[in-house]
Amino acid sequence: MWSGPRNISTAMMRSFGARADCAVSDEPFYGAFLKETGEPHPMAAEIIDNMDCDWKRVLATLSGDPPGGEPVWYQKHMPHHMEGPVHIEHMPHHRHAFLIRNPARMVASYRHKNELTGPEALGYARMRRYFETEADRLGHAPPVVDSDAILTNPAGVLAKLCEALDIAWAPAMLSWKKGPLPEDGIWGPHWYDKVNASTGFGAPPGPVPELSEYQQQVADACRADYAALADHSIKAA
Repeated sequence: MWSGPRNISTAMMRSFGARADCAVSDEPFYGAFLKETGEPHPMAAEIIDNMDCDWKRVLATLSGDPPGGEPVWYQKHMPHHMEGPVHIEHMPHHRHAFLIRNPARMVASYRHKNELTGPEALGYARMRRYFETEADRLGHAPPVVDSDAILTNPAGVLAKLCEALDIAWAPAMLSWKKGPLPEDGIWGPHWYDKVNASTGFGAPPGPVPELSEYQQQVADACRADYAALADHSIKAA
């Protein structure tokens, strides 16, 4: 699952992790990204020390057998992390899906957790390129889900996502254990306060928040890429 930050991506990891048949991995390229770029993210030094930061070795692990031998392996990836020598074309045996969110909502959430340096931090341009690359490989659009639609109708949208991924729908995906989980990245204490306080998906989205002039410019710079992906998003029955 490819997603930008602040996009219920951890709630989606919780959802899949609640399945009895699913292992999960939390942003496995994050350490390699931080080591490659030197981006001053919160807890950067701790993350680099904690993770395998070799791009190709991480890719090899992700392309191998799922942890614990589970039949489903949910990998949470951020397209803006992919600044090294590997990218979506090196994952031909994965089933790729794309999680999107209104850029204004992403910006409004991100500004409370990290400095917003530009639209690249939301990953939309690369996510659109990855979507198009995968669509060309498959000969049809891969699954796209919008966080607003998931929050409005979790069961309906997730059931259709599972169908698109050719896995069984599991009602267990609608709830999870409260608090941090062992599979969370070491960065969880900084980023995951809201999801750690939850036991399921949140309320349907409210009005789009107001942004500063600069924040609105960042959101607007992502708008065309978001719209192109949203054209393919799954709608609940």
